[in-house]
Amino acid sequence: MAIVGTDRHAQQPDRDQQDDLLSELLTPLRLTGVFDSRWHVRAPWAIEGDAEHSCAVLHYVVEGGCWITTEDEAPVELHAGDLVVFPTGTAHRLSDRPERQGLPLKAVLPERQPGTSGEIVIEGSGPASRLLCAGLHYDASAATGLYTSLPWALVLDAPQVDREPLLRDTLRLLAAPDRPVGPGDRLITLRAFEMALVLALRPLLRELAGNPASLPLLRHPGISRAVVMMATRFADPWTIDSLAREVGMSRSAFTASFRDLVGESPARYLAARRMHEAGRLLSETSVPQSAVPARVGYQSAVGFHLAFRKWFGVTPGEYRAGADRAA
Repeated sequence: MAIVGTDRHAQQPDRDQQDDLLSELLTPLRLTGVFDSRWHVRAPWAIEGDAEHSCAVLHYVVEGGCWITTEDEAPVELHAGDLVVFPTGTAHRLSDRPERQGLPLKAVLPERQPGTSGEIVIEGSGPASRLLCAGLHYDASAATGLYTSLPWALVLDAPQVDREPLLRDTLRLLAAPDRPVGPGDRLITLRAFEMALVLALRPLLRELAGNPASLPLLRHPGISRAVVMMATRFADPWTIDSLAREVGMSRSAFTASFRDLVGESPARYLAARRMHEAGRLLSETSVPQSAVPARVGYQSAVGFHLAFRKWFGVTPGEYRAGADRAA
């Protein structure tokens, strides 16, 4: 596995802490839509992709190979069977040669709405390559600072993909030119890509956990512990002072270190975790609406109502009604 643009020198963190942090990175991921495309290209070719907001990007090399380049990073070569994930949709170029300048993606795929598919065909006289590419749109409110701090690109080479047979078989099915089409196809495709993303991130994140230099949060036991506590005990009546005391830090040092390592304040991180769980309870369970505030750490129903509306832009009742209509 290649963690692009990172060092590899740091102390191994506690195994339980690793597992808890990996769960926290994976749990909030829920795709809201996918645009996928199949590329049939012959050299010379190059395509420039813009940055994608609230969107992970996945490229799977079915046949041949390509180069990935982005600003201020060394080029990365991919071969048949390799998979690369851009967790936060960093702008990048795909090409047959790293120095080649290319066409904007929007020039060859002008419409890329979630829930649709496309195809790119570039004829040339050189070697042929086939790729499966996808933009995986996720709920931005569920993307924690921990997730957005991941490296710009994560690569699993073909042998590593083969060691994850469910991931390998899912990718091959999604890349197949005769993929079945029928009732519920788009929902099935959405969930299949969601599974592929999680299955890909799991070994990648294990590698990150064993290489704390690539994810600075893992170098700080106090902040790592606080993240796990907020992720798993979000219903507790936490305050910034009580969190700082729990990990043996002063309030000011805790707040500054948390913001530096996680990318947001501890108050916002905790609010995000609580709101994500509240949204899940309202949209995916039959828990009475009146019981939700206490389940996510709010002592006041009014306080929860105001916080939920500020976060989602709708009331809890409207949110549940919208989820029922979608179902």
